[in-house]
Amino acid sequence: MDKREILKRLDHTLLKQDATWEQIKKICDEGVEYGVVSVCIPPSFVKRAAEYLDGRLAVCTVIGFPNGYMTTASKVFETEDAVKNGADEIDMVINIGMVKEGNYGGVLDEIRAVRRACEGKILKVIIETCLLTEEEKIKMCQVVTESGADYIKTSTGFASGGATFEDVKLMRAHVGPQVKVKAAGGISSVEDAETFIQLGADRLGTSRLIKLLEA
Repeated sequence: MDKREILKRLDHTLLKQDATWEQIKKICDEGVEYGVVSVCIPPSFVKRAAEYLDGRLAVCTVIGFPNGYMTTASKVFETEDAVKNGADEIDMVINIGMVKEGNYGGVLDEIRAVRRACEGKILKVIIETCLLTEEEKIKMCQVVTESGADYIKTSTGFASGGATFEDVKLMRAHVGPQVKVKAAGGISSVEDAETFIQLGADRLGTSRLIKLLEA
């Protein structure tokens, strides 16, 4: 697979707790140089990054990250703040406890509330697949489809596991045709990236791929 086919699906990501502006600036520069889709960065850097990039590259940020158990009002405020600061894309974490309780209506309402706060920006919904049963994953595919979100996303990269080939296949099989799939967390080789794309991933979230493609 041509490396441009991979890069044009890449959210070049830096979400480490100790990330600094110099590091964020570096991934912005790399993102522009290599033609990725976006940089995915912490909310506190969105305004600076949006001003620095000045439309050369989309800015993606995370909401309710990484645990997802904030109140809906908190997630809505975070989203509104991020959009105001210049975010083009929003990756939100669901309330996993609600899924475990079978409160799918509550999860759906929350995604829709964040969707409204996005003001038309792209919304990706992180379901943290490593914490869910197969039945819960399938149900969340249905909920995300119903919510009007643009993407379903496998993982934060901060829980016990990341994207797997099986999860991407399952998502592709169970989301509606208008919903795209983002694989993220633990993508550690070019070969894995190619396989995720072949299985139906429309986006890849990783901090490593540019280095690997350079090697």
